Amino acid sequence: MARNKYDVDEDLTGRFDRRKLVRMLGYLRPHRRRLALVMAFMLCVSFIGLLGPLLLRHVLDVAIPGRQVGAIVAIALAYLAITVAGGAFARVRLRNMAYIGQDVIRSIRKHIFDHLQTLPFAYYDGRPHGKIIVRVVNYVNSLSDLLSNGILNLINDFLSLVFIVCFMLYVDVTLTLICMAGFPPLVAAVMLVKNMQRKRSQRMSAKLSNLNAYIHESIAGMRVTQSFAREGCNAGIFDGLNLTYRKYWMMFVRGQYVMYPIIDLLSNASVVLVYSFGVWGLDAGAAVGGGITVGVLIAILNYVWRFWQPITNIGNFYNQIINAMAYLERIFETIDEEPAVRDLPGASEMPPIKGEVEFRGVTFGYDADSPLVLEDVRFSVGVGESVALVGPTGAGKTTIISLLCRFYDLTGGSVLIDGVDIRSVRLGSLRRQMGVMLQDTFIFTGTVMDNIRYGRLDATDDEVVAAAKAVKAHGFISRVEDGYETQVNERGSRLSVGQRQLISFARALLADPRILILDEATSSIDTRTELELQEGLASLLKGRTSFIIAHRLSTIKGASRIMFVADRGIVESGSHGELMALRGSYFAMHSAQYGDKKNNG
Repeated sequence: MARNKYDVDEDLTGRFDRRKLVRMLGYLRPHRRRLALVMAFMLCVSFIGLLGPLLLRHVLDVAIPGRQVGAIVAIALAYLAITVAGGAFARVRLRNMAYIGQDVIRSIRKHIFDHLQTLPFAYYDGRPHGKIIVRVVNYVNSLSDLLSNGILNLINDFLSLVFIVCFMLYVDVTLTLICMAGFPPLVAAVMLVKNMQRKRSQRMSAKLSNLNAYIHESIAGMRVTQSFAREGCNAGIFDGLNLTYRKYWMMFVRGQYVMYPIIDLLSNASVVLVYSFGVWGLDAGAAVGGGITVGVLIAILNYVWRFWQPITNIGNFYNQIINAMAYLERIFETIDEEPAVRDLPGASEMPPIKGEVEFRGVTFGYDADSPLVLEDVRFSVGVGESVALVGPTGAGKTTIISLLCRFYDLTGGSVLIDGVDIRSVRLGSLRRQMGVMLQDTFIFTGTVMDNIRYGRLDATDDEVVAAAKAVKAHGFISRVEDGYETQVNERGSRLSVGQRQLISFARALLADPRILILDEATSSIDTRTELELQEGLASLLKGRTSFIIAHRLSTIKGASRIMFVADRGIVESGSHGELMALRGSYFAMHSAQYGDKKNNG
C-alpha cells in the first residue's frame, strides 16, 4: 500500500482485535497495587451508596407511619455521611487515576519513540513524517481519558450493576424483571451499530493523519512554497483536506452518539413501565411486606435510575473503546514494525576498533524486487588508510559506507572490522566508535556548543572548541552574537549550508572515532575554507581509517587510495597518479571536471 503521500489513507481492514485492548491493559501492570486499592474504595463507596433507597423505603413504610423521629434523623445523618464520603473519595480517585493514566501514556509514547529509533531509513522514506508524528502525539493522547477514568469506571460500573440488581431483587422481584425488560433490545442495538462506529472512527483517524502529514510537509517546505508563490494553491489543498476531515469527523460524531438516545429511550420506557405496574399494584393499606407499598415503589424507582446509569456509562465507554481501537491499531502497528537491522542473539560488544576494514564478497540490494546495487565486492583497507570513493551518481558509494555502519544488512558476503564480522556485535558498540558525517547535515535546536557536543556528551568545552578549530568552524562561530552559546533553530535555519556542514564536521571529529566517514562533507564549503579545512584535517586523519565520498575530485587527491565505484562493484583502485596513468573511468571523470586530457594530472 502506498503510504508516501498525504492524500493516501492508511487503511486498516482487519477485524476488531480484542488482543490489542488486552495488550494496552498490560501497561497498567506496574500500577496494579494502586489500582486495586482505588478499586476497593470505589466498590465500598458504591455499595454503601446503594443502601440509600433501602433506608428511604424504611422511612416511608416504617419510620414516618410510626412517627419515629429519632430513626428519621439517624437515616438523614447516614445519607449525609454517604454523600460526604462519596465526594471525598471522588477527589482521591480522580487524582490517582490521572496519575496512572498519564504514566501509562508516557510509557506508551516512550515505547513508540524508542522503537522508532531502531527502524531503518527505508521506514521514514516510505511514509510522510507527519503520519508518524500523529501516532506518537495525537493517537497516544486520545487514550488519555480511557486510561485515566474509563477502564476503572468500567469495572466499577459492571460491579455496581450487579449490586443494583441484587438490591432490586431483594426489594421486589417482579418490578426488577419489568425494569430489565429493556436490556435485550439494548444488546441488539449495540451489535447493530458497533461495526458502523468502528469504520467511521478508522476513516476519521485516517483523515486526521493525512491532514497532519500535509501540515508537516508544508512547514518543512515553506521556503520552496514562498519561492514559487504556491501559497494560494497550497491553501486550497489544505482547505480540501480540512473539509474532508470535518466531514468524516461529523460522521464519526453522529455514529458515536447513536447509543445515548437508545439508552435514554429504553431507560425512560422502563421507568414508565415500573410506574404503571407499581401504581396499578399499589395497596396503600397493606401491611409492611405485603404487596407493593409506597416505600417499595419509591425504592425500586430509585434503583431503576441507578440501574440505567452504569449502563449509560458502559455505553459511553464502548464508544471510547471503538474510538481507541482505531488509534491502538496504528500505535501497535508502529511498535510491531520489525527493524530491518537489529542485534542478533548472542551479539557481543565490539572491541576497541583499530581500523582495519574488509569487504568479502559483499552483495546487496535494497529489496527483493529491485536490482542489486553491489555484487561480490571485495577489498581491504589497512589501519590509518584514507580511501576515497568516487563514481557516477547511484553507483553505490553511499551504499558501501551504509553497509560499513550496518545501516542495512547484507544480501550476501560479510563486512569485517579488525577481523570481526560486524553482524556479530551490538550495533551501539559498533557505531559509537565510528564518526559519520552524511551529505544531508542536520542541526538540532539548541546552542552551537550543544550541537558539536552531540557526538560526545562528556566532552569538555575546550575539546569542543578544539574540534571546531580543527575544521575551521571557530572563526565564524566567534563572530556570531553569543559565540558557542548562540541558539540555533531547528535544522539550523539561522546558519548557511556551509556553516552547518562545518558544525557537523566538528561533531563527527569530536567523537574521536577510529573510523571516520565523510559523505560529500565539503560540498557546500567555499574553496578558500575548503583549503583551510584540508590543512586542519591532515593531522586528524593521520592514524585514523577514513572513507571519503566526493564528487569534487580536488578534495581527494591526497587519499591513500581512490576506488572508482561503477557497475555494481569497484572497477578501479589506486592512487590519484596511478588512476590518471591508467586513463580509465577515473581519468575520464577527472577530465570531464577539469578539461585535462593532455596529461595524467
